Amino acid sequence: MDQSPTLSIGLPIAIGIVMLGLGLSLTRADFTRVREAPRAVIVALGLQMLFLPLLAYGLIRLFDLAPLLAVGVMLLAASPGGTTAGMFSYLFRGDVALNVTLTAVNSVLTIVTLPLITGWAVSHFNAESEGVGVQLGKFGGVVVLVLLPVAIGMWLRSVRPQIAERAERPIKAFAIVFLVVVAIGAIVAERDNIVEYTRSAGLLVTILCALALIVGYAVARALRLGRAQGVAAAYEVGIQNTTLAMTLALSVMGSTEIAIPAAVYSIVMNIVGFAFGIALNRRPERAPAPAV
Repeated sequence: MDQSPTLSIGLPIAIGIVMLGLGLSLTRADFTRVREAPRAVIVALGLQMLFLPLLAYGLIRLFDLAPLLAVGVMLLAASPGGTTAGMFSYLFRGDVALNVTLTAVNSVLTIVTLPLITGWAVSHFNAESEGVGVQLGKFGGVVVLVLLPVAIGMWLRSVRPQIAERAERPIKAFAIVFLVVVAIGAIVAERDNIVEYTRSAGLLVTILCALALIVGYAVARALRLGRAQGVAAAYEVGIQNTTLAMTLALSVMGSTEIAIPAAVYSIVMNIVGFAFGIALNRRPERAPAPAV
């Protein structure tokens, strides 16, 4: 796909602003909180960084997905959890502080894991034959684009908390609008193929989201985490940073088709996530089994 100035310049600027918003919501305590609930963090991150890519790969094989769509699904699964996870966790009585910590830590760890998994997917699914490659230099630029705004946002929050609090809401609003615009843009750009893509990837990403939420909660509870931590783990695994995934697909890998799974997921995860929370709240709450 040919890169337009709007795409090549606008997307990196926009994702930088989105990550600045994340930084404005973080403090050092969000990272050091790992020491307070290490088991919950390890369980949720293990599910997010190991189980989710394996689940995605299994579904790709089951649905026999086309190479570029397959790479898009793996890119989506390798992306960090989205900040929307905290919103869902708040709505359905999860541990919001744990979500913030998981998003912060996961965003840093995926700087390493995301290029590795995506590079493997490009090679494994022979996406090079479609003109797609992983340029580590470009990924490195995105790493800077992700980390630097987060660091600036955290610094601003620490030295000028009032300014940070005033800026956080409009930046979050921008992030939502940006996500919608990019998703619509990716779909419109592939409008001739969108029916086929949605038929191929739509059901897959819906199943991926539903299983991620269900397994995230079930495993957390089976490992004797509390209900609130289970809810936080479920949403951290099931709600992805689709903004980052679409930005990487469009501006780094130069493929609208690779962005399609993330674009569809950005819509699906909100519907499935809300339905999951309602279903969860209708279940009687049970205390976790005592540790042996």
